Amino acid sequence: MKKYVAFFVAAAFLLGSPLLAVAGEYYGKQKVVYHVNYDDPKQQAAAMRNIQNHINAVGAENLDLRVVMHGAGVSLLKRANDDPDFQSKVINLKAQHVGFKVCNNTLVGKKIDYESDLFDVSKADIVPSGVAELAKLQAEGFVYIKP
Repeated sequence: MKKYVAFFVAAAFLLGSPLLAVAGEYYGKQKVVYHVNYDDPKQQAAAMRNIQNHINAVGAENLDLRVVMHGAGVSLLKRANDDPDFQSKVINLKAQHVGFKVCNNTLVGKKIDYESDLFDVSKADIVPSGVAELAKLQAEGFVYIKP
C-alpha cells in the first residue's frame, strides 16, 4: 500500500493537482505546530521548506498549521524584514493559512518592537509565552514538529 501512495504522491507532483487529492485523502485532516527557537538562517529556511512540503503533501485545506517562535527563533521574522527570499516564503506560507505565533516574553526580554522589527506581525500573532503556547496546542491535539 505504501508503494502505491508514494507513487500517487510522486505522480501528483509530476502530472499536476488532480492526484494531490489522493494524497490529501490518505493523510486526512491534520493539526500541526512547528517549533522554531534557533537563529540559523539555513535551519530556518529548511524549516520553511519542510512546512511547504507538508502543505504540498497534505493540502492546505487539510491542515491547521502554526509556527511558534520564541527566543532566537523570532529572528526568522526579523530576517524577513531585510531578506526578500525569507519575506516571500513567509508571505507564501501565510497565503496558505499558516499561522505565525510570536512569544511576548521574548519580545519584552529582547526589547523587540513587533511592529517595526518583525515582518508582518500583528497584535493577534503575539502569544504570552512561546513554550506555553506549544503545550497548549499539543493539549488541543496539535502534533509537535521541531525541524
